[in-house]
Amino acid sequence: MSDGEAGSSELTVEATGETVGEAKWAALRELEQRHPGLDKSAVRFEVVSEGERGLLGVGYSPARVVAAVPADSVVAEPGDESLAGDMRGLVARIVAVLGVDARVEVHEDAGTITVTCSGPDVGLLIGRHGQTIDAVQYLLNAAAHRVQGDDRKDVVVDAAGYRDRRRATLESLAVRTAQEVVATGRPVELEPMTAVERKVVHLRLQDYDGVGTTSEGTEPNRYVVVLPAVRE
Repeated sequence: MSDGEAGSSELTVEATGETVGEAKWAALRELEQRHPGLDKSAVRFEVVSEGERGLLGVGYSPARVVAAVPADSVVAEPGDESLAGDMRGLVARIVAVLGVDARVEVHEDAGTITVTCSGPDVGLLIGRHGQTIDAVQYLLNAAAHRVQGDDRKDVVVDAAGYRDRRRATLESLAVRTAQEVVATGRPVELEPMTAVERKVVHLRLQDYDGVGTTSEGTEPNRYVVVLPAVRE
């Protein structure tokens, strides 16, 4: 089974089966697995090959079909009207328009909604230095915060373990910066970060002797300042 694109705004999946009907079913199932909430009525099928049974099992070839669906037919899972469902649906549309073949899943806990993308070319979603995935994450947080009350949840968009790698990088940067601040006695401003990334720095340094942290600036250019701790 394989998948691809017929155009920048269309999702396609190619599948095989012993019959055309089985191949269609396999393609539809793959689309639904990759894009929860798919509008099945919008799926079109193209029969590439009806297959050959062969004689006594010799010369057998499977039936092959291509299933295609417009990207805007990918929505939140039917009946899922939660914010997490909305976030998953929005990411599914974004990755489809970007031309990224990805399965989109969502997990929600007490303080965070995490939308995770997996697939062979999610590097396109991550982008250079994470710029694309950070932009998507910023967009989702802006959308989520508009509809949430005072009890806000952060939205994290992840792909191929990027956030874990980014967290490790930020924690390493935080420690190096804290060491510099302790050695020089001068505050250091870090690069602009998302709210989720700033939280990583704050948490890493909250128990670090000799330094404190604060956030300054306005979104989307808000940043962390690591400064010498006030001694009593």
